Amino acid sequence: MKFEDYRIAEGIKKAISKLGYKKPTDIQFRSIPPILRGEDVLAIAQTGTGKTAAFVIPILHKIQEQKQGRRAGGIKCLVLAPTHELALQIYSVFKTLGKHTKVDFLCIHGGVEQDPQIQHLNDGVDVLVATPGRMFDLISQGHLILNHLKILVLDEADHMLDLGFIKDIRDLERHLPKHRQTLFFSATINDSIKKLAYSLVTNAIRIQISPKDPVAKNITHAVAMIEMDDKRHFLADLIRKNPEFKILVFVRTKVRAERVKKALERVEIVSDSIHSDKLQEEREMTMRLFRRGEQKILIATDVSARGIDIPYVDMVVNYDMPETAENYVHRVGRTGRGEQKGQAVSFCSKEEQEKLSFIETHLGKPIDRIQISKQEYKETLISIEEKKDDWRTLLANEDLEEQSRKKRKKKRR
Repeated sequence: MKFEDYRIAEGIKKAISKLGYKKPTDIQFRSIPPILRGEDVLAIAQTGTGKTAAFVIPILHKIQEQKQGRRAGGIKCLVLAPTHELALQIYSVFKTLGKHTKVDFLCIHGGVEQDPQIQHLNDGVDVLVATPGRMFDLISQGHLILNHLKILVLDEADHMLDLGFIKDIRDLERHLPKHRQTLFFSATINDSIKKLAYSLVTNAIRIQISPKDPVAKNITHAVAMIEMDDKRHFLADLIRKNPEFKILVFVRTKVRAERVKKALERVEIVSDSIHSDKLQEEREMTMRLFRRGEQKILIATDVSARGIDIPYVDMVVNYDMPETAENYVHRVGRTGRGEQKGQAVSFCSKEEQEKLSFIETHLGKPIDRIQISKQEYKETLISIEEKKDDWRTLLANEDLEEQSRKKRKKKRR
C-alpha cells in the first residue's frame, strides 16, 4: 500500500510526497489505520523505524477534519516527550507534514522564557508538544487547560520512565478528559512500561515491530578492546582516518563529554558536546550545526541524544560502553536511519567487559571484534601527539568548569 492510497487529507499527502516517501514503514503501516479509527494504540518499535510519522500523519488528518467541521476550540492533541531535543524534533515533524493544513502547533519546554509560549497558547493551538516540567508549570499557573483534549500521545515512554517521569504522567491524568484517544509509543517494553501503558489505554491495539536482531540490518557494528586511558588516542585516530564522516560519540557523563572534547582540542580536532548542563540556546545551536554537517563531531550523553533523529550520521562511537543493552541499541540506532547505511564502533576496556557480555546476551550473538595487533596499538598511541601536560591541565581546570556550570544553572533559574 502506498501513501497516496490512504484516505488522508490531500495537503498531508502533498507534504509526504515532497519528502520523497512513497510507502509506509512497518510501524506506520500498522499504526495509521487504527489511529484514524480512533482506537488506542500501544506500539513498540526499535529506533529509526519511523515512529514519529506513524502518529503525526493520522493525528494531522483527524484534526484537519475537526477544524473543517468547526468543532470546539482548545488543545486537541498533547504529545508528551522526555527531553527538549525530542520535543523540538516531534514539533518539526508536525510542521513539515502539516505545512499544507490549517492545524496550529506549539512546542513548550523549559530553559527558555515562558511568556511567548503563554501568548501562543492564548492565541490558540491545536497540537501541543511538551516536556513534563514546563507543561506542569503552565498548568499550575492556569495558562494551560486540557479539558478539550481528544488525543494524548506518550512518545519514548521507556525513556520517560528512566528519567523518573512516571509520577508526572500519573498526575497528568487528573487534568485530562476521561474519554480520549491514547497513543503509547516506546522503543522497548518491560513490566513497568506495561503497567503504565495498560493503566492509560482502553482496549488498545498492540503493535510490536521486533526483529530477531534489535540492531537494524543496515548498521555494521563492531567492538575494539582498548584500555580506558588510551581511548582518546583511538578516537582521534578514527576521526582523522574518516575526515568526511559525521560522527556521534557517546560517553557516560556530562563531565566525560567535556573531557573528551578538550582532549580532541589538544590534538587540533574540532568537536562540540551536548548535555543537560548547557543552556537550551547552546544545545539548539549545537544540534543545528551538527544536523547541517557544519560540525562533524558531536559528543553526547545518553539523556541528551535519546530519540533524536539526526540525518546522515555516518558513524556512532561508544567511547564508554553503555550501562544497559537497551541503551546500546538506542545509541547505534542513531546511524543507519531508514535506508541509509551506518557504522558503529565501541571501545571496550577491561573494566567494561561485563557490560559487553550483557549486551551480547541481549543481542543473542557476539559483536564482531576489531583485531588490533600490539604493533598497531603502539603506533596509534605514538601517532596522536598531545600538547604537553594536557591531562594535568584538564584536571587543574575542573574547578573553573564547575564554577562555569553553576553560573549557567543560575541563569536558567
